[in-house]
Formats: sequence, structure tokens, C-alpha cells
Amino acid sequence: MVSGNVAIGLAALGGAVGVGLAALGAAGAIGRNPGAFGLVFTTALLGMALSEGLAILVFFVVGK
Repeated sequence: MVSGNVAIGLAALGGAVGVGLAALGAAGAIGRNPGAFGLVFTTALLGMALSEGLAILVFFVVGK
């Protein structure tokens, strides 16, 4: 069961890094061009949701 726990931990780490990078990129883009807030924010939320969704999927598949 240790290998399953390691896989879940790596998936959580990957999800956290993905969300952090998406937020970093969105904050930088909005800082450079505040007028594009809506489009950048929507795209960043979509990227964050996909990253977290993959981590949650791995949690349920490997944790089974």
C-alpha cells in the first residue's frame, strides 16, 4: 500500500504545483494588462480546475 500512498502524494503535489503556476501566470498577465482581467481569470480558473480534477481522479483511482 506504500506505493499507492506515494502515487497519491505525487498527484497531490502535481495538482498543487499546477494550480500555483496557473495563479502565478494569471496574476502576472493581469498585472501587465488589467483590461484583460475577464478572459485571463476565466482561463486561469479553467486551468486550475483541470489540474485539481486530475489530482482528484488519481486519488480515487489509486486509492481504490
